[in-house]
Amino acid sequence: MTVNVYERYFEAEGCFSGVERRAALVMLTSDSCEGTVAYTAAVTFFPHSAPDDFAVSYDAYFGKELYRAKGRRSKKREAAMLGTLQAELDGLARENGAEIFWDRPLGEERRG
Repeated sequence: MTVNVYERYFEAEGCFSGVERRAALVMLTSDSCEGTVAYTAAVTFFPHSAPDDFAVSYDAYFGKELYRAKGRRSKKREAAMLGTLQAELDGLARENGAEIFWDRPLGEERRG
């Protein structure tokens, strides 16, 4: 079962597949299956060509598994992961020539 622990849209900057990207969806997801839990930090960059354009494109998706072990979801573990999410995603963005503007959210955060 996959759960979106956290997601939020932010202004961003990057160019992928010849298309300028002006926004990003950042995510922390939890996957659990057969007694194992895994957490993944991910970001996808999309054009955001109008204020109401949130059509996420998946050709600019980057993710990193942060944790995998026997067990189940933990609020304490999730809080710790949220504390490092920005740094993890900044690293993924830099590696791919992009930037996330954390001080410019494009909506409210969603937690699951």
